[in-house]
Amino acid sequence: MSASLLIELGVEELPVKALPELAQAFALEFSSGLQRRGVLHVLDPHPLYSPRRLAVLLRDVAAEQPEQRSEVLGPYLNIGLDANGAPTKALEGFAAKAGVAWSELERTTDAKGERFVHRAVKPGARTVDLLQAVLDEALKAMPIPKPMRWGAHEHAFARPALWLVALYGADVVPLVAFGKTADRMSRGHRFMHDKAVWVSDADAYVEAMRGAKVLVDADKRRDAIRAEVEAAAAQAGGAARITEDNLEQVNGLVEWPKAVLCGFEKAFLRVPQEALISTMEANQKFFPVLDAQGRITEAFIGIANIVSTNEVEVRKGYERVIRPRFADAAFFFDEDLKQGLSAMNAGLATVTYQQKLGSYADKVARIAQLARAIATALDDDADLAQVAALLCKADLQSRMVNEFPELQGIAGRYYAAHDAGLAELPAEARAAVAVALDEVYAPRFAGDAIAASRLGQVLALAERLDTLAGGFAAGLKPSGNKDPFALRRNALGLARTLIEGGLDLNLVGMLEAAKAALPAGLVLDTGELYDFILDRLRSYFADRGVGAALFDAVAATKPVSLADFAERLSALQRFAELPEAAALAAANKRARNILKKVEGALPETIDASKLLEPAERELHAALVAALADTDASLAARDYVAVLSRLALLRAPVDAFFDGVMVMAEDTAIRDNRLALLKALADRFAAVAAIEQLAT
Repeated sequence: MSASLLIELGVEELPVKALPELAQAFALEFSSGLQRRGVLHVLDPHPLYSPRRLAVLLRDVAAEQPEQRSEVLGPYLNIGLDANGAPTKALEGFAAKAGVAWSELERTTDAKGERFVHRAVKPGARTVDLLQAVLDEALKAMPIPKPMRWGAHEHAFARPALWLVALYGADVVPLVAFGKTADRMSRGHRFMHDKAVWVSDADAYVEAMRGAKVLVDADKRRDAIRAEVEAAAAQAGGAARITEDNLEQVNGLVEWPKAVLCGFEKAFLRVPQEALISTMEANQKFFPVLDAQGRITEAFIGIANIVSTNEVEVRKGYERVIRPRFADAAFFFDEDLKQGLSAMNAGLATVTYQQKLGSYADKVARIAQLARAIATALDDDADLAQVAALLCKADLQSRMVNEFPELQGIAGRYYAAHDAGLAELPAEARAAVAVALDEVYAPRFAGDAIAASRLGQVLALAERLDTLAGGFAAGLKPSGNKDPFALRRNALGLARTLIEGGLDLNLVGMLEAAKAALPAGLVLDTGELYDFILDRLRSYFADRGVGAALFDAVAATKPVSLADFAERLSALQRFAELPEAAALAAANKRARNILKKVEGALPETIDASKLLEPAERELHAALVAALADTDASLAARDYVAVLSRLALLRAPVDAFFDGVMVMAEDTAIRDNRLALLKALADRFAAVAAIEQLAT
């Protein structure tokens, strides 16, 4: 026999950002407690929640536990019985603890012999008798960083508890939590149904709450918000900007969502749209409306937690709260335009970047030096790169970024278009600089795209090189979960820009240049920093289906170019799919192991006259041909062609190891065979350490 089970805890409005996690934890912990007790077989909790309630509704909860069988092992016969077959104190104590006479104990046999055992079968407990303990455990396990206390008691929770509902089928389970005894009376919407709600049985809960103007299913409430917003945006002739973060926050604020289409003065559209969007989303949880080109319009959408009889007043309220913030943004923008980027830049000399690394002006000078070197290496306009780099932190001194820190770079892009200091540049160059001032921060977060423009990529590389080199030299290397200068993120951004941008640059040389630009007295191990950057690529390629062995095989060669690293890895993936790959990897591993045991310098020269066995002569001939065939491909970095050609060596390599004793007693013969193996291993190693693929 089974029935549905409902637990609802009513509270004051819960913190928006914590609400989904709290709801999920409550549902999971409660369900797990039931499963551990054997009354719930399928663990698939679907949390129900709103700002004022946490609930869990479970189907097919058994009415009682299955029979509880127990088996407790006792003493072995030689310990439990004396020489006359009478029970010892050890056996009597075991029987007393089990609550039976010793003669009622059963016997079992294991590897050590025969021993006593107590087996018992007890009827399972009723589920309703288990629920209080399950509820207590679930509430205790919830992740509440700052519990509140209320009233004169010692209860503590995320917010004060107001009511408790507990129904098993149609029956009330008189559970107690935070001083509240459960019944079947929930509560409706605070404004649209401010009264108790009778819940006849657990299965009727969702619809009963809908009738009381509360959508307790968060997924359906989220879908309703999205539909309301999209419909309102269509009414305005545009498309709503709906981010998952904003949608989730609004979902945690309302129980019965209703979209309200609003507007603001067109004059505010001169302000960078990112500032307007940030204000609407972060501060007011509104949804901007965009046109077909993705530009912000003067329309926006608010979500009310009520279907008002006077929507005009609701609209006026939303428009009234947003206007002052837009006016502030417009003021900041206008004042920044009057100042200009060049004037902002001068202020960087007074702002400390890091004690050992100097001011932001010092950092900008280093970035400019690196940007010039990178542009030169790429055969780009080094002068333009320097101009852009010298302005890449100027907007940190702007009023706009001071108010909206997330607009750093974005503000610089807007200001560059108006800056008098850039007026002498051709229009195309000026536009490139403006874009690069924004893209210097790309990628800004996990999953974000790298800088799209070449100048933006140059600045992004220079900025990250200085951040990484300075961070390591100043003793700010990440430790555990501490990474105050976001060096891990910067390293991955640097690597991604090189790889995804197809920039064939010498990373080791770039790190040395960054080291040279640092203040005197700072010490940097560029090899350690190179390895740190390379290690960030491990998860990057793993997310793209590249196994650890493949990654390690290429990493072992330490390519100086990360674009080259990616090309080698792609070729190795294709090689690993060939039928010859496993055997060649194993042979290469065997060859490397032999070569490692050689003391002193390895022999380099192969003397064909000293090749005695047919198998070694055959391998030598095949290797000479393969080397000749792959020289040009290797120089062109056509690694697919190199490995495909080397795969043809499988047969002579197998024959060599089957028929030739490498470590011959004759020194000259042995050295000749070692030189042959070294030539074979070195040609594979020119692409990757394929021995890493051997299992």
